Amino acid sequence: MSFSQFPLHESLHDAIAAAGFQTPTPIQLAAIPVALSGRDLLGTAQTGTGKTAAFALPLLHHLLLHPRQTRQTRVLVLTPTRELADQVQASIQQLAGNNTALRSATIYGGVGMAAQERALRNGTEILVACPGRLLDHASRGNVDLRGVECLVLDEADRMLDMGFLPSMRRIIALLPRERQTMLFSATFPPELNRFAAQALRDPERITMGMSAPPETIAHAVYPVPSALKTALLTALLKGITSDSVLIFTRTKHRADRVASHLSRAGYRAGVLHSNRTQVERSRALANFRAGTVPYLVATDIAARGLDISTISHVINFDIPDTADAYIHRIGRTGRALHTGEAFTLVTREDFEIVQTIEKALGERLPTQLLPGFDYQQTTAGHEPMPEESRNGGGYGGGNRRPHAGMAYLASPAYQEALAAVRRG
Repeated sequence: MSFSQFPLHESLHDAIAAAGFQTPTPIQLAAIPVALSGRDLLGTAQTGTGKTAAFALPLLHHLLLHPRQTRQTRVLVLTPTRELADQVQASIQQLAGNNTALRSATIYGGVGMAAQERALRNGTEILVACPGRLLDHASRGNVDLRGVECLVLDEADRMLDMGFLPSMRRIIALLPRERQTMLFSATFPPELNRFAAQALRDPERITMGMSAPPETIAHAVYPVPSALKTALLTALLKGITSDSVLIFTRTKHRADRVASHLSRAGYRAGVLHSNRTQVERSRALANFRAGTVPYLVATDIAARGLDISTISHVINFDIPDTADAYIHRIGRTGRALHTGEAFTLVTREDFEIVQTIEKALGERLPTQLLPGFDYQQTTAGHEPMPEESRNGGGYGGGNRRPHAGMAYLASPAYQEALAAVRRG
């Protein structure tokens, strides 16, 4: 099937062709007809499946088919992060093309309010917003949401995780009761299901389901003592010739430490997490996207909404705590039919999480040791992360002792122990 078979406004077909879109993805095939019908929609879809176009095309079609002379916002898209808001805005602008006069704007914190206030005063049909800053504008009387005809809640589970549920409820209360609502989420915890039952009316449910990572991604776990993680990371990077590597850490402090370590080792590395100002975050993404800074160290704030087709490798310096987060993270590579690789560094304390991910995926994660890496080296000269100093280096004792434990990891006894962990 091609996009030409959807009954979309002619201007949208021109923009679709200009964007190079050819074959709709499964979520687009399932969601676009429902959204065009005006029904509420509850979509289970992971990031990277094409869901932005799945809701953006019907919304643009609605605005073009029913033009109105009004300064009120007619379409509201709520997102959990600034990065995703920018990504959605860029997609909407691309799909709107040059043949329409539709106006859109982003509203999020971390930047000044003046430019946003001007956009709201001038009027914008489409508003892509993060909940907190949108409520700030609403409290100041800068935004009028009484004319919203379509609401999209994008990556709603992430908004729930970030504590935005009360804000989402407050925003819903500002909207007309008669509207179309589309909610997309990779997971549906009970609290989100209860919220959806209140916010949507008789929605059509579309479930793409939890899937394994795309076949374009080769992924494996690399066991390592905690105190040698930075050394192994550096060794892995030496074998990567690509100029686009995304590295995930568990905490903001770890991201700063890893980025500093890489910079001292001669790698041009940026950092992305919520303690960075919006200007710093935008600059880090722009430099990484352009390839001028080939390495980006990030927390999970970048796991959703980051769509850069040139990312060749994802390295989980810290393993994520859920299978869903694992798929989201490694799904930042292998995009747009490119191939990619994902490496996850694991310590003994991570094996239970490895087992959880394997059960969700229905398959074992390949376990590899890096050829040529000295797993029994001392940690002298290696800067440990804060957690590494406290736990004595994981498998092998104090921070300046040889890690004989890694010889154990390479032994049949280790393989048997790992198999036992997997069996539970």
